[in-house]
Amino acid sequence: MNKVLLGSLSAVSLAVSAAAQAKDEVFVGHLADLSGPTAFVGKYYADGVRDSLAYINKNGGIDGTTVNFETIDYAYKVPQAIGAYKKWKSRKKMVAMQGWGTADTEALISFAAKDKIPVYSASYSGHLTDPMGKNPHTKKPAPYNFFYGASYSDACRALVKWAADDWKAKGNKGKPKFTHIGANHPFPNAPKKACAEYANELGFEVMPSVVVSMKPGDFKAQCLTLKNSGSNYGYIGNLGGSVLSLVKSCKTVGTEIQLMSNIWGGDKEIFNAIGDGVKDYVFPTMTPFWTDKVKGMELVREISKISDKSGQKARTHHYVRGVCSAFYMKEAMQWAKKNGGITGENIKKGMYAVKDWEPKGLEGACMPATWTAEDHRGINTVAIYKGNYVNGEVKVDKVDEVTLERRDDWLGY
Repeated sequence: MNKVLLGSLSAVSLAVSAAAQAKDEVFVGHLADLSGPTAFVGKYYADGVRDSLAYINKNGGIDGTTVNFETIDYAYKVPQAIGAYKKWKSRKKMVAMQGWGTADTEALISFAAKDKIPVYSASYSGHLTDPMGKNPHTKKPAPYNFFYGASYSDACRALVKWAADDWKAKGNKGKPKFTHIGANHPFPNAPKKACAEYANELGFEVMPSVVVSMKPGDFKAQCLTLKNSGSNYGYIGNLGGSVLSLVKSCKTVGTEIQLMSNIWGGDKEIFNAIGDGVKDYVFPTMTPFWTDKVKGMELVREISKISDKSGQKARTHHYVRGVCSAFYMKEAMQWAKKNGGITGENIKKGMYAVKDWEPKGLEGACMPATWTAEDHRGINTVAIYKGNYVNGEVKVDKVDEVTLERRDDWLGY
């Protein structure tokens, strides 16, 4: 055999090897806010997604197919998010994306639908739940958008339902007053109108919203507005340092109001940072906490060892939701591989294959979820907790669990 033939055979062998390698990989883009205004919680959620993808690869990938992924810190800037998406789609042949914020996810709805690329966001905007555009409130059908958890609108509805019961249980008379508190931004605004309408249905007097910046600051003026309005229940749409500033400012001016936050606005990290200012702070969750003795948390702790070999690092409930998001995608990919191949279109079909779905090994850590081609509200049950700071320690207690109706007029809203 001459050298030319040997060279040719080697080239063919390399080409076959490269093709085989290409067939054994799929690419997933991962958008994260690690340095922007939502990084306070974004870094924990991103850790959950990254550790999960690495754990999946370490344990056989998608039945032998490696998940090639790249994390980009887009600092919560929509143009950077769109740029990353376009790069991944054109250069990496992305089959699915793990996303993050509301403004960027909503901006990418049409891209994802046209390109048939499922986007698993950490935005729980109700606008992402109507895949067919059935509801007149839906601005854009979102057939390729998924998220793990109740929507911001449903979580807020659950909180006002709890508040209505709380008002009665305390023997109060008359109409309680409800106020939305947050920045004028797509994230805090996502549930604003839908939640106010439900509060009105439940007998609340809905007060004018109070605008509070997403950035930390002195919010005494806003707290005095809440105090003077006599608001009884306030929904906080912001997170991180902004919440810290709000709680401290309201304590300084003596605002007596029952604060209730979105899912990103309440966790042990923020309570430790606020300290003595935390009193009966109510917030929703969609997963157990790190120390809860739930079977599915055993796998979460194994996944956590990917970036913390000691296994001692306590993770937030935001981390656990990142794990759930990655594993729902993983099992949809497994279904796709058995039913035509791991393409975006088949992954989407895989999301509809199971009802009351808990990823294998994560039972009890991820709540049972059901997505259909007509309804992307995977979960409509919200666990409600109350946080306090007592004698130098954070104390968190479950106070309620609300399962909401799947009302047609709430789809996509």
